[in-house]
Amino acid sequence: MPKHLVIVESPAKARTIERYLGDDYRVLASYGHVRDLPENPGKGKFGVDVEHGFTPEYVIAEDRRKQVDAIAKAARGADIVYLATDLDREGEAIAWHVAEAANVPASKTRRVTFSEITQGAIREAFAHPRAIDTNLVDAQQARRIVDRLVGYTLSPLLSRKVRGGLSAGRVQSVAVRLVVEREREIDAFVPREYWTIHATLETEAGETFRADVVRIGGQSIDVDNGILAEHHAETLRRLRPRVTSIATKTQKRSPAPPFTTSTLQQEASRKLGFSPKRTMSVAQRLYEGADTPDGHVGLITYMRTDSVAMAGVAMGEARDVIRDRFGDRYTMPKGRVYKTKTKGAQEAHESIRPTSFQRDPDSLAGSLKSEELRLYRLIWQRALASQMEAKELETTTVDLAADGYELRASATRTLFDGFSRVYTEGRDDASAGGARGGPSDDAANGPAGGTANGADDEAEGRLPPLAEGDITAVQAIEPAQHFTEPPPRFTEASLIKALEEHGIGRPSTYAATISTIVDRGYVRVEERRLRPEPVAGIVTDLLVEHFGDYVDLGFTARMEDELDEVARGERPWVPLLEAFYPPLRDRVDEVRKTTRRRDFTTEATDEVCSLGHPMVIRLGRNGRFLACSLYPEHKESRPLPGEEEPALPGTGTPCPKCGEGVLASRRGRFGPFVGCSRYPECDYIQRDGPPPPDQLPFEVICPKNGDGHLVARRARRTGNVFWGCSAYPKCDFTTNFEPLGAFHDADDGPVARRDAGALCLRCGATIELPAGGAPVVGLRLAGGPPDPAALASKRPARAGGARGAGRTGTRRAAGARGASTRSAGSGAGGRRASGRGGANGTTPAA
Repeated sequence: MPKHLVIVESPAKARTIERYLGDDYRVLASYGHVRDLPENPGKGKFGVDVEHGFTPEYVIAEDRRKQVDAIAKAARGADIVYLATDLDREGEAIAWHVAEAANVPASKTRRVTFSEITQGAIREAFAHPRAIDTNLVDAQQARRIVDRLVGYTLSPLLSRKVRGGLSAGRVQSVAVRLVVEREREIDAFVPREYWTIHATLETEAGETFRADVVRIGGQSIDVDNGILAEHHAETLRRLRPRVTSIATKTQKRSPAPPFTTSTLQQEASRKLGFSPKRTMSVAQRLYEGADTPDGHVGLITYMRTDSVAMAGVAMGEARDVIRDRFGDRYTMPKGRVYKTKTKGAQEAHESIRPTSFQRDPDSLAGSLKSEELRLYRLIWQRALASQMEAKELETTTVDLAADGYELRASATRTLFDGFSRVYTEGRDDASAGGARGGPSDDAANGPAGGTANGADDEAEGRLPPLAEGDITAVQAIEPAQHFTEPPPRFTEASLIKALEEHGIGRPSTYAATISTIVDRGYVRVEERRLRPEPVAGIVTDLLVEHFGDYVDLGFTARMEDELDEVARGERPWVPLLEAFYPPLRDRVDEVRKTTRRRDFTTEATDEVCSLGHPMVIRLGRNGRFLACSLYPEHKESRPLPGEEEPALPGTGTPCPKCGEGVLASRRGRFGPFVGCSRYPECDYIQRDGPPPPDQLPFEVICPKNGDGHLVARRARRTGNVFWGCSAYPKCDFTTNFEPLGAFHDADDGPVARRDAGALCLRCGATIELPAGGAPVVGLRLAGGPPDPAALASKRPARAGGARGAGRTGTRRAAGARGASTRSAGSGAGGRRASGRGGANGTTPAA
């Protein structure tokens, strides 16, 4: 029987570690956090006792209670309980929560940490256990409580003053602000025209090369119109530029360091097209391990890290692999050591690298899923390249002059490819705000699939043999028009980079932050770019105006520094919260009392409605629109000028239901639709698909309640016809069998067609029809014994416009606001009877 219990976070990790430790150890998984602040603590509550030392009210998650009970039971019979959760602040807190929730005595609790899942690392960690670091736990508690106080204080205010369902957060609101302010920079940007002049020159030997005009009259070229550009071009065509200097420079370019969490997310976005959330999910699976030819092993070191350091043993293994694959020329004799420069970096463990460089990506092709293999290849290449020799480049620059014009030609060639033989780091946007004529930022990002060699080196080329004093002839002059460009919109990668540069958040929070601002409707992703929704600007303005110091880049970064001080044991966490919360609470109370929703969500315009009332711009669920200022007395609204959607088919025709209104294009929660202009007096909605079914030429009393009658309806999804009670939703009877107008003589139940025969819709009895297909409307027909099971028979094969099989009910029209779902011409209303059976076992058709 195992003597020791080990707690990890994931079951995959548990299996591997149990194999390494042997029979004396039993390993259980906590499946992440087992306790947290209550999600719904009650109105006006936070799950934190703000009046008594900010004591958190932790609760065990319902989906983790089973794990906690299992851990508690196993801990009672174990000599020692090893808490082997992840090596970071969050992992330390999980270990503490597990011990607290499972009531594990401190005397038998040990904490072990490791940054890679290898047998050597695991055994080394268990040989040197320690106690839980309460400073790290306090820092995580403080961060969690600060985020709860900010979120649960500001989010209700936004829901009340702007729109329901909005949220605010210490990090997410700053991220939204960055995206909004970048979009406003783009909107305010005024492009400036400028021209460049390129010359094709010819040597006396007849060889040609390209040169650019760089100075005119001793001043940097500044040509802002085509007339002036053509004047200079015409002058240059008559000149013979002379070579004034030739310079050759050799330079070395070092590889990028191994990945941190942030740089991995950025590069996976650039080269693989992965979102940060997807990157971390795939990296987690690589860390937990896969079944390989060497057994089930973890493939990468811990993926939440700020460090670029690499263990000495890993550097040695990388050196051996480089020498074997590429030779001594590519090998660093002592390895390359990197130092972390990121502000506030947490360097508890090393960079992200393969647990073994011997496991090259090709050897794992049969063991990993496609996305796992692609990310592993990226990590393997980057880490290996970081330990390779530098790339050597030679750049030759030739300056020429003629009559006040100075030209320059340059060419770069690779003397030694070095690390770039394996990997070159990608780039974000090549064009910054106001940059002149730079390459497209999308091109700089490289293809979505990525390559081993990036696109950040200068274009290579060669110049013909030249010497000082050589005279050239102008073969061609090409003036080129350009315009300065605005700063590019953020990508997920560049937003992460900006957050990191400002010291906002931590590596483990970036993926969740971006997912949150997208899911909450603040930002949308278009062509891999982040574009703010109108509500993002409104919320940002509200927060900046009234809570500017809380959504300031500097404040958020300072809070991270203060949390780091708690983690290092340099300050207690409760006084930090005591200084933080009261001013925030008082500010929220003041804004709640002194502002109104329309202060933030409406904007005056010069437009008037059809009755002559002023119109205002309002914020709705689907964006901004024009609405009458007398709403709700007058509910007229229309899109903003220039944002009108094309009219849908049928718009402008008389309403077929009331005859008074006309059909108009409208937008509801599910998108655009066509409905009567007299809504809500008339609830007609034009439906796509087949026309409404023909109604029965006779009345059939509903066999379930006797009050309504059966009417024909068409299922919206399939187009099939079925019959249902006109008293829906009070009565939910439906049937796929077509009523014939006759009655069962035993119980007066309606008779309906079933295949070649008929049945009673009340009792299911088989009914004998007259020979020769004679009409049966109004007749009382004899039948067999009751058979309720027959009412649930298979769906008849007939579909489309034919009467026969069908699906019950009709789905609520897309975009209809509170409108009836009545089928046009059916004569009866009824919402879809989804999942509800009819009388006597009759079931709606699938």
